[in-house]
Amino acid sequence: MMMEHVMEHHYDFDLTYITERIISVFFLPDLDEQRYRRNLQEVASMLKSKHQDKFLLLNLSEKRHDITRLNPKVQDYGWPDLHAPPLDRICAVCKAMETWLTSDPNNVVVLHCKGNKGKTGVIVAAYMHYSKISAGADQALTTLAMRKFCEDKVSSSLQPSQNRYIYYFGGLLSGTIKMNSSPLFLHQILIPSLPNFQAGGGYYPFLKIYQSLQLVYTSGQANAFPSLSHFDSSAEREVVFRVQFHTCTVHGAQLWFGKTELDLAGTDDRFPPDATVEFIFSTGPEKMKGREYRKNDASIKVDYNTSDPVVRWDSYENFNLHHQDSMESNQVYFGSESTSSGNGGPLQSVLSGHHANRQQKKVRLRSYSLTWHLKYHVLIQ
Repeated sequence: MMMEHVMEHHYDFDLTYITERIISVFFLPDLDEQRYRRNLQEVASMLKSKHQDKFLLLNLSEKRHDITRLNPKVQDYGWPDLHAPPLDRICAVCKAMETWLTSDPNNVVVLHCKGNKGKTGVIVAAYMHYSKISAGADQALTTLAMRKFCEDKVSSSLQPSQNRYIYYFGGLLSGTIKMNSSPLFLHQILIPSLPNFQAGGGYYPFLKIYQSLQLVYTSGQANAFPSLSHFDSSAEREVVFRVQFHTCTVHGAQLWFGKTELDLAGTDDRFPPDATVEFIFSTGPEKMKGREYRKNDASIKVDYNTSDPVVRWDSYENFNLHHQDSMESNQVYFGSESTSSGNGGPLQSVLSGHHANRQQKKVRLRSYSLTWHLKYHVLIQ
C-alpha cells in the first residue's frame, strides 16, 4: 500500500496516509496554542480539499472546541498522554472506524493526536486485530500498511503498558488469552530493590492506585533514608514508574513485572537491572491463610498521614472536565499516572463490570494501574 506523507519545514504537524482511508495527524505536545490553531486550520483545509465532507476525525487527545468548529464530524476518545487507553475505549474507537469506513467507500478516518505518538500506535495496532474479524479481500494489504506504519513511525514511542494493552486486545479478540472473570483482591505490592534517587537530599516513595481515572488508594510515605531527617518545607513530586494491567488476564496469586515492563523505569539508569514489582492477589478480602506477609525493613519508617498536598494530588481529577481551549479551563493537570477500565463495548462479555471497592484495607479491582511516586525534599546543610 503506498503511503502518502505530508511533512514540510513550515508545518508543525505530521500528516500521514497510513492506508488510503486511514490518516494520522500528529502535533507535538509542546506546540503553543497559536501555532497549533494555525496548523489545525491548514490540516482541515487539506482534508476538505481532498475528501470534502467524507472524513471523520477521531480525537485521541483532550477535548477542544476548535476541532469541532473546523469539522463537525468529531468524536472524542482522549486519554492521558503516555498511557494505555481503557480496553472499552479501544473497542469504541475500532467500532467507530469500522462503522464509518463501511458506510461509504469514499469515507476516510482521521486519527488526531496532540502529544506522544504512542496513542496513535495503540489504536492502529488494535484496529489491525479488530479488522481481521471481518476481513475482506483487500485486508492483507491494509494490514501490511498498518503494520509498516507502526514499525516505522510509532513503535519506539510506545510505553510498556501501551504494548501490554495491545497484546490484551488482540488476545481477547482471538481467544488466545484465557479470561479470568472473577474479581481479585490485592493484598501486597512488593518492591524489593529501591532505585538510587538519593541526590543530595531525601525522598519519600509512595504508591497510588487508580481505576477509570478515579483514585482508589494512596499508600503511606516511606522514608527510605531516615537519617536525612532535617528538611525545609519545599517538596517536589516525581513519578518513578507506573504500570497498567487488567485482572481478566491474571490467573493465580502473583503478578510480576521486571524493569523493562514498567513505564518510565525501563529506560532509567537509576533503577537496577534486576528491579521488580510484584503483586499478591487472592479471590477474597480475608487474610491469606498459610502465607507469610513480608514487612518493610526495620530501618524504613512509614508515615501514613496522606494529608500532605504533595501526596494528595490527583493527577486525573480535571482531565476532560473542560475543553482544553476553554477560557475557564485554567486548572493544572498532573498527567503522570495511569489508569484503565474494561467494561462494555465489543468485549462486554469478557470484561464484565466490576467496580473498584475497598474492603478491610484490601483493594478489589478489575482493571487498574499503580504509580510509584517520590516526594523530594532539599536537605538543609
